[in-house]
Amino acid sequence: MNKKILIVDDEPNIVMTLEYSLKKMNFEVFIARDGSEALESLKQVIPDVILLDIMMPNVDGYQTIKQIKENKDFANIKIVFLSAKNREADIKKGFEYGADKYLVKPFSIKKVIAEIMELCEE
Repeated sequence: MNKKILIVDDEPNIVMTLEYSLKKMNFEVFIARDGSEALESLKQVIPDVILLDIMMPNVDGYQTIKQIKENKDFANIKIVFLSAKNREADIKKGFEYGADKYLVKPFSIKKVIAEIMELCEE
C-alpha cells in the first residue's frame, strides 16, 4: 500500500519539486497551499506524513500543527516542518509544537526522502 504524503507549502517551486520526487518514489501525494487548506484536506485524506512549512499566508505552520495535534484522529500522522526559519529557537519551537522532524530550507530532496522513509518505518 502506498504511503500518503501531504505537502503544505505556499512556494510552487518547492511543492513541484517535492511532489515530483515523492511520486517517483511511489508515494501518494496531496497538496495544500496553506494551513487552512491542509486542515480541509484532512477531512478527506489522512496522510502518513505531513511536510509542513511554517511561514504561510492565512494559517501558518504553528497554528496548523496545533490544530492537527488537538484532534485524536490525527494522532498517528508524522509531521515534518520544512522551514527557512533556521534559528535554534525556531527549531526548538517546532519540536515543542509536536513536530517529528525539522528540516531547514534550502533542503536536499534526498535528505527529505530519507527522513520520510525513516518516519514511515516507525
